[in-house]
Amino acid sequence: QVRLVESGGGSVQAGGSLRLSCEVQGLTYVGYCMGWFRQVPGKEREAVATIGVQFGGESYADSVKGRFTISRENTKNTLTLQMNSLKPEDTAMYYCAASARRDCLIPTTSGKYNIWGQGTQVTVSS
Repeated sequence: QVRLVESGGGSVQAGGSLRLSCEVQGLTYVGYCMGWFRQVPGKEREAVATIGVQFGGESYADSVKGRFTISRENTKNTLTLQMNSLKPEDTAMYYCAASARRDCLIPTTSGKYNIWGQGTQVTVSS
């Protein structure tokens, strides 16, 4: 069965960088899109960045555009999120996810994604 395992989270100071990784285990095909979401206590889970698996393309939340980069390493079945110029408001639990829906590149809700990892914590201090 497909399993997503995140890693790379940690604590950094504002302006620093982190690189998150998501290892796909079980299957090579996980859907039309993969993406990174984040959630803080008391708030809804929000999309950070998505990438099209079959049709290509990338999408980023306005809040991270120009700072974060999503990419895939097919030979290693790994999804990555390079995060630069981190801000305290980036502090959250970050989740890797996959979607079988064709309208998943620009998600309006996390419900469009059906496979989820356990999450990795990112903490940015000022």
